[in-house]
Amino acid sequence: MRKINKIESYKPVNDTVVTIGTFDGVHLGHQKIIKRLINSAKQNNLKSVILTFFPHPRMVLQKDSGIKLINTIDERTKIIDKLGVDYLLVKKFTNEFSRLSAEDFVNKILVKKLHAKKVIIGYDHRFGRNRNANLEDLKKFGELYNFEVEEIAVQDIDDVAVSSTKIRKALNEGNIEKANKYLGYCFMLTGKVIKGKGLGRQLGFPTANIDIKEDYKLIPKQGSYIISASIKNKDVYGMMNIGINPTVSGDKESIEVHFFNFDKDIYNKKIQINMLHRLRDEVKFESVEALKAQLFKDKETSLAYIKTKL
Repeated sequence: MRKINKIESYKPVNDTVVTIGTFDGVHLGHQKIIKRLINSAKQNNLKSVILTFFPHPRMVLQKDSGIKLINTIDERTKIIDKLGVDYLLVKKFTNEFSRLSAEDFVNKILVKKLHAKKVIIGYDHRFGRNRNANLEDLKKFGELYNFEVEEIAVQDIDDVAVSSTKIRKALNEGNIEKANKYLGYCFMLTGKVIKGKGLGRQLGFPTANIDIKEDYKLIPKQGSYIISASIKNKDVYGMMNIGINPTVSGDKESIEVHFFNFDKDIYNKKIQINMLHRLRDEVKFESVEALKAQLFKDKETSLAYIKTKL
């Protein structure tokens, strides 16, 4: 797959089948649509193109929306890449772009830039300035500019919307396994390993503190979780805490991972944490010793889970 970060950089060499959307989560509902796109491209000897937008339109048009996304743009790219799409075109969403008329969008981007011969789109898709054009308008433009419009049915689009809502709700409740079921893969947190206060090491549970730079990334409910990561092509398991460390008077949320049977230096490295299962809520213990005892229990529970589930 080729990812094009600027539409100006895209040099069309083939006619294409295009689908348009944010595809946040790239969950099972999205994957169904993307497979349909790929199959259609192969059947018609065309290239498959996903046109997505970043920042999310609500981040630009409603700056106080506080929207949180299931994936960062890099995570989204990585997941789509595995599905076999030919091109992922990321269009920077700006106020200026939002004012582009529907016909200009179709003519300048879909036709002249992407050489679209087919557009696969949801029944409820709206586009153009003030989102004033709909599927019927797109079909009329298709007749004018010689491309086919294939409608994604109500059921499939509703499945996508319901899944996204359920995934966000599950993550906010800490129900990782439910979120993973809808995603079709493990929910991930991607960030750089930074130095913490060293409290974990003092307890016998050294941790890697994960710094996530994207403030729009949805962070699941505070608590302890079983996780995995691939570090230097090796699968490593561990447990992670999201919270403020109330037992030691913490006041700022942190994400700390303790890996089992792992002692390599990974400071300043970017790693992806895959979340597998929730252990418990974050609790303020009466003493550091009580916290330490609980961490040993958490480790036993985690190792048992890993042994039986994986």
